[in-house]
Amino acid sequence: MNRNTLGDACGLRSKRWQWGVGTPLLRRLRPTPTVAAKIKPTRLSRPLVFFLAVATAPAWGQSLVVLYHSARDHDAIYQGARAQYAASVARSAQSRAGVLPAIGLTAGVSLTDQSLSTGDASISRSVGSSNAGIQLTQPLYRPAQWAAYAQSAPQEAVARSQLTLAEQDLIVRVSQAYFDVLASYDSLLLVRAQKRGVAEQLAFAIRNFDVGTSTITDSREAQARFDLVVAQEIAAANDAEVKKIILDQLVGQPGSTPTPLAAPVVLPPLTPNDVQAWLAQAEAEHPAIVQATLGVELATLEIRKAEAGHKPTIDLQLGYTHNSNPPSTTSGLSLGKVRVGAASVGVVLNLPLFAGFATENRVRETLALAAQARASLESARRSVSVSTRAAYLGLVSGASQVKALEAAEASSQVALDANRMGYRVGVRINIDVLNAQSQLFQTRRDLALARYNVLLGGLRLRLANGTLTVAALDALSASLSPESATKDEIQNQGSVRRDAP
Repeated sequence: MNRNTLGDACGLRSKRWQWGVGTPLLRRLRPTPTVAAKIKPTRLSRPLVFFLAVATAPAWGQSLVVLYHSARDHDAIYQGARAQYAASVARSAQSRAGVLPAIGLTAGVSLTDQSLSTGDASISRSVGSSNAGIQLTQPLYRPAQWAAYAQSAPQEAVARSQLTLAEQDLIVRVSQAYFDVLASYDSLLLVRAQKRGVAEQLAFAIRNFDVGTSTITDSREAQARFDLVVAQEIAAANDAEVKKIILDQLVGQPGSTPTPLAAPVVLPPLTPNDVQAWLAQAEAEHPAIVQATLGVELATLEIRKAEAGHKPTIDLQLGYTHNSNPPSTTSGLSLGKVRVGAASVGVVLNLPLFAGFATENRVRETLALAAQARASLESARRSVSVSTRAAYLGLVSGASQVKALEAAEASSQVALDANRMGYRVGVRINIDVLNAQSQLFQTRRDLALARYNVLLGGLRLRLANGTLTVAALDALSASLSPESATKDEIQNQGSVRRDAP
């Protein structure tokens, strides 16, 4: 970007920095034109125009809850988890077939060509026959099938826990993308406000140089700072566009508009404010712990199923068959077509005697897997405890950081005002004002990000202890768009100010 373009961007006329002849060094570096009477509007690129339109759009956007429900219908990861849950439920229901009666129907038709010879005579004929039967088998004693049937309920509960984890993960992913968009908008607005402030300071420096009350160093420092802020604005616009694309893809709605924080920003309190209470909830409700506990139960039932390989099985069988045979001749007596019907009932006993040590080794395998399941349960408890403590401490630390940054913002504003006053009366130089501006806007960006991190940290704490539900989003949405908030308050949310300080 050349100097003329930069001058136009900050609202200044184009200048050509020329060397003079026979003049001191400072005079040889002075700009030839004068400053414009007023700063011109900034000409923005298409991405900046888009995000400026978003920033000035109606304040009432889409809440977290609305976007979450949209993501439930469009997110591929969650849709895959729902399909996996349906498959797991169907798989667990299959074990019921092992204890229910099995009914089979058989039928057959045959046609036979026969050739009969008696002395000099021979007869050829086609003989047809048919049969049909039905058989019912009811398991009376099958310990392996009953153990498999007992596993169906915990298997379905495991699938439900996995779906719950997927739902909680979706809540956090939507919230993360939601607050990333808001944070990127805040950053863009703050960089633009900082650019206006630096442009104003650049105009002061050039005017003071023209009247001889400052050196060219002030102008060069202000120009360098302005160039840096322009680069930051381009990066902020690009980041905002990328974050918006991520949110749109997640919720399946192009042009989604997150609701900004209402002003004044009031972060929800941490309730309960006791890490032990969060740990107790995690032990009782966390889906990962529930899943690991069910894994131990399933492993125990698997041992029973393996040990059943040594036991007999007893089945009740009921059957009926009907056969239709062709006419036949027996002892010179011609018989008509023969129809035979037979009903049967019986009990079948099957006792395994030797299976090549397969059953013994299967039992050993299931015992080892049960020990692994118990170890996995203990590992899940420890992991949940660590993640819950870390999330709790992170949330407490984040809330304290917000308070510290709010104080730092007020102090930075006072420092900037003091440096501006000192610059006007000649006791401060231009770089002091520029540094104070940078500190103020950096503090505001850090404060906005810290607030979003606290809001997201509350959700992550509930994710860590397994109690995250859509109700948490309802409570969070209340802090985003309370009924008492006005349009102007929401557009000028938190520390975001559209005007240069």
